[in-house]
Amino acid sequence: MLGPFKWGCCSQLQRLAAKKGIVFNQLGMFAELIRNAGKLRESFQSLGHLEVEGTSGGGAVTVKVNGRLEVVSVHIDPKLFADADQELMEDLIAAAVNAGLAKAREAAARSLASVTGGLPGNLFSGLGGAPGPGGEGP
Repeated sequence: MLGPFKWGCCSQLQRLAAKKGIVFNQLGMFAELIRNAGKLRESFQSLGHLEVEGTSGGGAVTVKVNGRLEVVSVHIDPKLFADADQELMEDLIAAAVNAGLAKAREAAARSLASVTGGLPGNLFSGLGGAPGPGGEGP
């Protein structure tokens, strides 16, 4: 005899098989990614050409960010300098930079999605900690 029979052992085996299936599926996606390494390299390089804008203060501050999450330019409405409210300017610049970075992360994730084949978005933490599908980041 093989030992005492436990009720529900079949459902435990099914859960284990499902977990292994998920792991093998992810390994398959990773293998596909390796096969497409050249395309992935080209996609990363092209992210430098992708540009998005983040704004704050109703357009008083505009920041351009590329797909590599580098700030390309900052424009500040001259009226803000006339008001000379340093704290307000600092807040608006930070808000515009953060808005630009968020848009750049989203655009980069969309750009790389066709090459990565459904791998988790946070796999490439070199993109500045881009959040994964559930919003989780590093």
